[in-house]
Amino acid sequence: MSLTYKDSGVDKEAGYKQVQLIKEFVKKTYTPGVLSDIGGFSGLFQLDTKAYEEPVLVSGTDGVGTKLKIAFMMDKHNTIGEDCVAMCVNDILCQGAKPLFFLDYIATGKLEPEKMAKIVEGVASGCMKAGCALIGGETAEMPGFYQEGEYDIAGFVVGVVDKKKIITGANIKEGDIILGLPSSGIHSNGYSLVRKIVFEKEKMAVDAFIPELDTTIGEELIKPTRIYADVVLPLIEKFNLKGLVHITGGGFYENIPRVLPEGLTAHIDKSKIETPTIFNLLMKWGKVEEKEMYGTFNMGVGMVLIFGEEELEGIESHLKDKGEKYFLLGRVKKGSEGVVLW
Repeated sequence: MSLTYKDSGVDKEAGYKQVQLIKEFVKKTYTPGVLSDIGGFSGLFQLDTKAYEEPVLVSGTDGVGTKLKIAFMMDKHNTIGEDCVAMCVNDILCQGAKPLFFLDYIATGKLEPEKMAKIVEGVASGCMKAGCALIGGETAEMPGFYQEGEYDIAGFVVGVVDKKKIITGANIKEGDIILGLPSSGIHSNGYSLVRKIVFEKEKMAVDAFIPELDTTIGEELIKPTRIYADVVLPLIEKFNLKGLVHITGGGFYENIPRVLPEGLTAHIDKSKIETPTIFNLLMKWGKVEEKEMYGTFNMGVGMVLIFGEEELEGIESHLKDKGEKYFLLGRVKKGSEGVVLW
């Protein structure tokens, strides 16, 4: 008896079906620079070099970590792709880059076209929120490599910034203002600790209703990561932002010092932050120390902006006009601690 590729666990027809299912989502993300169509060997994007004196390409790649386990438990797959876009896009925003295009990679043991289409629907949603085009990707069917029903996703984004406008943090000085933009929840970091607290220690079911949250624990944990492009890019254009920090893994203590010149410390007033209830619950349920919380989670602040005091009035006015909430967290001072929370 002759064998076929399908006999080994790879279904080419399922792959073809997936491409047809995702076409409508992908095309909604196309921007004027897109020159290719889905299904080719590569994605083509024309850079508008006239818009920049010295265009510099900025790239980033990331996944969503063990937050995927929540999607598996809930059998809900239309938001996890948005998380993937957010984690990549928010990183390149920190250099002042405008996102141009995105690629995704999904790997699974058995290709289920409808499930894969849901994931890509989330990717496309994220791309539209970020203002970038989804111009390509790869779905790999790898029998025997992943447990049944599971998959992994990673993404890659390319953006552009004028060389003279690259944000590095090098110009940050004593007295500069630290402002925070609210997160949408846990985002996509710290989920190994979250799962240990919620499902191992507290032994909750994913559909357990939590009165303090007014929703189930699963719905709270799967909330998509906020994408900050629509807020941050206009601020970059209008004001002199010296530093931008995406609060991801490592929380406040690891991420904020990454943009500070040597000899400077960020002094942050925790009372200025409107911390979402989920963090307080995790802290209580897991008996987690406060420092560990701020060293693992965003605690309600997904993006931090650092700028001179002369920009404060204009930035506050801009954010208020746009209806954007923000937290005036503190100032930069001399010191070697990196971050001081009080």
